[in-house]
Amino acid sequence: MSTSRRTFLTPALVSLAALVLAACGGPPESDAAAAPGSADYPVEATSCGFTSTIEQKPSRVVTMNQGATELVLALGAEDQLVGTAYLDDQVPAKWAKAYESVPVLSKEYPDHETLLTAEPDFVYGSYSSAFERKNAGTPTDLQELGIGSYTSPFGCGENEPSVDVSFESVWDEVEVVADVLGVPDRAAKIRSDQRSALAALAQQDVGAGTTVFWFDSGDKAAFAGTGEGGPQLILDAVGATNVFADVEGGWADVSWERVVKADPDVIVLADADWSSADDKIALLKKDPALRDLKAVRDEQFVVLPFSETTPGVRLADGARAVAAGLAELGRG
Repeated sequence: MSTSRRTFLTPALVSLAALVLAACGGPPESDAAAAPGSADYPVEATSCGFTSTIEQKPSRVVTMNQGATELVLALGAEDQLVGTAYLDDQVPAKWAKAYESVPVLSKEYPDHETLLTAEPDFVYGSYSSAFERKNAGTPTDLQELGIGSYTSPFGCGENEPSVDVSFESVWDEVEVVADVLGVPDRAAKIRSDQRSALAALAQQDVGAGTTVFWFDSGDKAAFAGTGEGGPQLILDAVGATNVFADVEGGWADVSWERVVKADPDVIVLADADWSSADDKIALLKKDPALRDLKAVRDEQFVVLPFSETTPGVRLADGARAVAAGLAELGRG
């Protein structure tokens, strides 16, 4: 790797055994205040088929989507943020004070003109939708204005990440963003801490022998966590069995008939502003077929924020939350 330029490309597939290794969500406050390590500029950040060259340390960063915002907060780089947008649920208490110090540009995506009023030098989004022309503008549009950009490699298209979904690839994204922001040592700390935390979860193996239906949203069909995304990584980390692990992709619509046939021991519910856990539980209890599922009948529910279910800096927190929920239900 050149001393004058660092280039980041998509990471290779890591073995499943290497996944079961991590679960806290970022450096403690003392680490966030630590002096950053050195970074070489220019830095090239590549994802979703686009390479952005960042010539110097960004000082006016805008994050589009909660995952992007929280990754920057986890790196302790909130002083470089001049705007955020688009929450799915609440920012956790550990980053709440830092988040409150940053202007919110829009409840959802700001339009291009609103974005430009923040005078950003770098824009980071969790999903390619952030960079539609009606929103931030395309990466090419931004580049022509001298603004760097980066899209999470997990958000290049609908349920189509450009990398293999693993904890390793999550940490690789953290490393890319840390180097862009000039704080590479903080990425190494997150990786190390989360590896250690996941290793502890693997030893507990609290989900052993437990079958799980991961219910994200939906009513006519169930939008379920399937075999190649964040939910699968979490269930692997706690030793539980995903009843839809054989379905391709990270999430997919499955019929309620398949859910009834699987009759899972536990249902994990993602809690989001647009699909609350309470609404999903009410649906399950109201339907004549679904209310007879043993997990519904015995109220074997584990609830966690949507932000802890998607590949990102809080995914390890999600593994820890599911492990705690299973233990509370008497599993393991």
